[in-house]
Amino acid sequence: MQIIALMPDHWPAVKSIYESGIATRNTTFQTTAPAWDDWDKTLTPACRLVATNGDQVIGWAAITPVSGRCVYAGVGEVSVYIADGARGQGVGKALLAASEQSGFRTPVSSNFP
Repeated sequence: MQIIALMPDHWPAVKSIYESGIATRNTTFQTTAPAWDDWDKTLTPACRLVATNGDQVIGWAAITPVSGRCVYAGVGEVSVYIADGARGQGVGKALLAASEQSGFRTPVSSNFP
């Protein structure tokens, strides 16, 4: 497994993994995946990661700033999504560890039941 920067050409695989998470109804309140341009605008460039196994994207992580106010600088919400066949293999832990190197003081994650 390798953790690398998420690039626009990863979007089809990232979107597919995101849609799989949406389908579980346990990961987000979103009901559909946005278009790349809309999704791209919401995330900080400091932390957009994919986990790959060879050429296959098996997970992704990204940080969304929680506020534009200066007092919240360095606070962001971490999203981590893992492909169905890659769950339980430490991919999420590796992505979370890599996201901690993003420069955010307080990456927080939302947990759904």
